[in-house]
Amino acid sequence: MKMAGSVVLLISLLSAIAPLPSEALNVRGHLLKSKTFRSPPILLGPGSVSNKYHHDVDFPRGHLAVKSFDAEVVDENGVPVPLHETYLHHWVAEPYYALKNSQSPDTQNLPKGMLKRNDGVCKTTLGQYFGLGSETRHTATWVPDPYGIEIGNEDKAPEGYEEKWLLNIHAIDTRGVVDKPSCTECKCDFYNVTIDEYGRTISKNYTGGLFCCYDQTQCRVKEGFNGEVRKLFLQYTVTWLDWTDAVVPVKIYIFDVTDTAMLDGTPEHSCKVEYQVEECSAENRANNECIHTKTARAALPRGGDIVFSVAHQHSGGVGASLHGQVMD
Repeated sequence: MKMAGSVVLLISLLSAIAPLPSEALNVRGHLLKSKTFRSPPILLGPGSVSNKYHHDVDFPRGHLAVKSFDAEVVDENGVPVPLHETYLHHWVAEPYYALKNSQSPDTQNLPKGMLKRNDGVCKTTLGQYFGLGSETRHTATWVPDPYGIEIGNEDKAPEGYEEKWLLNIHAIDTRGVVDKPSCTECKCDFYNVTIDEYGRTISKNYTGGLFCCYDQTQCRVKEGFNGEVRKLFLQYTVTWLDWTDAVVPVKIYIFDVTDTAMLDGTPEHSCKVEYQVEECSAENRANNECIHTKTARAALPRGGDIVFSVAHQHSGGVGASLHGQVMD
């Protein structure tokens, strides 16, 4: 079985901590603003998969401090869709810089966009600011006062670029499928795929994972089952306030349990996103001790206070924990 595991941290660096003005007492008061948005439509029929990227999505604009980002999958009427019908494999929200005058002759040799990325050691593969999966609904994402996630600071944007936001939403429709766990775990046999989305042959040792449930793939459906194509949305509510000196900025770090660079003594981080869980031995199975534990370590360049953290896991995951250690 493939397992994915990551932990998101919001850390206030020690260098950013200073006596706060009295205005910080009002951070959770009337200055707060909130608005609910919807992603572009997600079209899903029984057993189908959608894993698309949407650029320039609706998001609060201006120099702001984001306090929370809450999301769930809903239908056209705004009714929440049960997880047992539409499995939300993962979603990510990420800022990027878009070229302002892309049609101008003076900008033809410039990149049309640049990802902004977070500050984590896995930012080349996991660069998002927000993101979860099947645990999304009812998972609190509130960043406590006086902290906030800084966005929209024009002074930090490269010249000629502006900040925009993208969404990646990976959803699997499990209505009428032959075996729901096999579909949500993306087992290759149930998707009848032998090549990945880039046309590369999938190894026979790869039994399931992201390579087998990419956009527009189809999980096996029970014979004779008929179901309509539904138009769904990722509905997300953002809470924020205008940026002031009262807000203490945080940095976002994402750690991947597959990144064993520090344990292996290698210089380069390797965040693989998913990994193969070892099969439980007959002895452990007899003793009901089929619990697989995986550990990763990472060193932060500077110390600070952890103000929020959340873990993301897939089917079979029973928990994640985070432990700190002061190093000399």
